[in-house]
Amino acid sequence: MAYKPSTTAIHNGLNDDAQFGCVVPPIYLSSTYNFTDFNEPREHDYSRRGNPGRDIVQKTLAQLEGGHSAVMTNSGMSALHLLCTVFLQPGDLLVAPHDCYGGSYRLFNSQHQRGAYQVQFVDQNNEAELQAALEKKPKLVLIETPSNPLLRIYDIEKIAQQAHDTGALVAVDNTFLSPILQQPLALGADFVIHSCTKYLNGHSDIIAGAIIAKDEKWAEELAWWANNIGVTGGAFDSYLLLRGIRTLSPRIKQQQSNAQELVNYLKAQSQVKKLYYPGLLDHTGHDIAVKQQKGFGAMLSFEFSGDESQLRRFLRALTLFTLAESLGGVETLISHTATMTHAGMSAEARAEAGITDSLLRISVGLEDPSDLIADLENAFKVAAQY
Repeated sequence: MAYKPSTTAIHNGLNDDAQFGCVVPPIYLSSTYNFTDFNEPREHDYSRRGNPGRDIVQKTLAQLEGGHSAVMTNSGMSALHLLCTVFLQPGDLLVAPHDCYGGSYRLFNSQHQRGAYQVQFVDQNNEAELQAALEKKPKLVLIETPSNPLLRIYDIEKIAQQAHDTGALVAVDNTFLSPILQQPLALGADFVIHSCTKYLNGHSDIIAGAIIAKDEKWAEELAWWANNIGVTGGAFDSYLLLRGIRTLSPRIKQQQSNAQELVNYLKAQSQVKKLYYPGLLDHTGHDIAVKQQKGFGAMLSFEFSGDESQLRRFLRALTLFTLAESLGGVETLISHTATMTHAGMSAEARAEAGITDSLLRISVGLEDPSDLIADLENAFKVAAQY
């Protein structure tokens, strides 16, 4: 029987323990498993290749995204690296968004420089630029939507069709929305990538990633290579990730509601030069977001109107907004994009992507939104006092 995502997130793995009747699946910390006899391994033989707890969380992720199966990795970056290792060889072309996450940009650019594969960064909302890149017959096209940090929206269905017409595979980074709000495989993608550190875990206490594959042949290859190069997730991280997924749906919905209240407040602030949020009618790709998403998410960015000294005072005055990288946790985080999440990009690359030195990104948490707004109000006043 097919269940709704909220039910799948809660019930996968429950009541499966036949030995003691544990409601919650136990943590299998053993690194190795005995053979029943000579050359007769059990289902698991070594935890790098497979772990019972990781099996459960991978099954859950695959069901949530509507894929064949998933591979949990030890970070979001290792998930991206695994995907490129499996499907790209020297000379192959990767088409990536020019405004992608700074860590992704750094990985692709450094691998390009050492000849592992070729990469071309393009504005995927620029039809002519995208088409010119696709005419080069790329092996893989990566879509990141909403983009990090400007929350630009890209039409997954349209780009996937264009990419497939040239023989390319398509991967979508779904970290910002999670499968609760967006289903890239149903829109034509071949793979979905997550930094599970973010919304899927939701508590800022693990580093993990995942790739969900639509087809069995790709899933088997990804699993083989994940074991081969040693990027699979550990037992305890699997447990924490599954525990976080249990509450994914209510967390996402409340965080999104809180984000909308912050957006309404920030729209009226004179010290906000420009606000980025897919729910705004004038936001780039708003109509596409309405078509392919089930909500606008809980990430927003804005350009601070003021000099660097005012920006520093604003950040120091905040008490409920933690100045830190990452996102998707129950706590509200704020980051200065140019010096934090996208410091790995050159100033020229950031300028090309539209990322200014005054840009701040907020991951809205589960605090009472009135308290968050009061904190912002005080910080804006402090910044304007001098």
